Amino acid sequence: MKKNDVVTLDIIDITDTGSGIGRIDNTVVFVAQTAVGDRVSAIIIKVNKNYCIGKLKEILVPSSDRIIPDCPCFSKCGGCTLRHITYESELKLKQKRAEDCIRRIAKIDLSPNPIVSDKNILRYRNKAQFPVGENGTVGFYAPHSHRITPQDDCLLQPEIFGIAANSLKLWMSENNVSNYDSETGSGLVRHLYIRASADNKEIMVVLVINGKEIPEKERFVSLLKGNMGDSLTSVYLNVNTKNNNVILGKENILIYGKEFITDTICGIKVRLSPNSFYQVNRNMAQLLYNKAKEYANPSGKTVLDLYCGTGTIGLTMAKEAKSIIGVEIVEEAIKDAKINAESNGINNARFICGDALKAANELKAENLKPDVIILDPPRKGCDSELIKTVANDFCPERVVYVSCDPSTLARDIAVFENEGYKLMEYTPFDLFARTSHVECVALMEKNKQYVS
Repeated sequence: MKKNDVVTLDIIDITDTGSGIGRIDNTVVFVAQTAVGDRVSAIIIKVNKNYCIGKLKEILVPSSDRIIPDCPCFSKCGGCTLRHITYESELKLKQKRAEDCIRRIAKIDLSPNPIVSDKNILRYRNKAQFPVGENGTVGFYAPHSHRITPQDDCLLQPEIFGIAANSLKLWMSENNVSNYDSETGSGLVRHLYIRASADNKEIMVVLVINGKEIPEKERFVSLLKGNMGDSLTSVYLNVNTKNNNVILGKENILIYGKEFITDTICGIKVRLSPNSFYQVNRNMAQLLYNKAKEYANPSGKTVLDLYCGTGTIGLTMAKEAKSIIGVEIVEEAIKDAKINAESNGINNARFICGDALKAANELKAENLKPDVIILDPPRKGCDSELIKTVANDFCPERVVYVSCDPSTLARDIAVFENEGYKLMEYTPFDLFARTSHVECVALMEKNKQYVS
């Protein structure tokens, strides 16, 4: 095959990023926005040694899973990848992906529990990060590009987020405010970052800027307040003057309202600052945390919570546990975790700011012997040295691994297996409906034959 060839494909599977998979003469062809069971015509747009990428030209025979997308931006926006198939088929794909990773990468013959979903596929997100482009364009990046697709009302987010975006556009137009240009490093406004509590009762608006000040900031706040009403709780300027792809800088300047917003998860009241990690789907996160608690079985035990964020997972177990130790590298998140513990009357929780591996080594020097270790790492998974420290130096009875990527979960489970831990059970969760992402919670236990 060569570029611009037109080919006919039967779609037989879906990748972990949501593209359909077809084959021509044993060459794999990936085509976005296709469904298993489709027969399609596609234009080859990229040819590599082992695979090709095609662009959908025509659906010749539609899959029984296919539906009409409910969002006009679906084909242009890089946010959702699965709005063209039924939700039931989406859940089956995610269940299959979790199982395939465990069997193929970890080499473990174990099926997952049924995927957990609350079936809510609309407006479930409590956080949005909008890039800002020329003429105050606010939206999302198109797939594999830095071209912004305008989006006034994303179906994954509360309507009030779109109202905040329109307020920003009006303020930029009124005051001739420039957007940031990554090519030249000039311009002011980079991103609009919004987070909300449950039912949007408290909303924080963060304007990410290439500087420390904005013109007519009182007018900016006034527009937000006038359009968002009493829900507007905090307005921040976030300073990011570095020419990189990181959205938030480290410095936050409060220009209106309270320093934080509050939410409740699993009965625990939590405080959220601009840089604090928090699950974007609160209702589904509660179900995930309940499963993590079930796997941890924390009653009367010492629990070490690595990558703890604002402490939410550990704090939900604190009433049953003997003690909770949380570790997180983001200083602001640790500050919030300590306040969260205090405001909930929890006095058996301790929080440490630092890198997970370094903090683990420090705790090892204290002769800490946790009964349970919880791991909730970023998408890249755990460092192999950290796994060895967990398995060989702490030797907990149980390891509960919360993962946002089944492939790195499976890779790390294989390392744990080599260090004497056996995968007992795992459960996928759909926290990101209509996207290709799937979360999992896995339980590993110390294999008795490795205990001396």
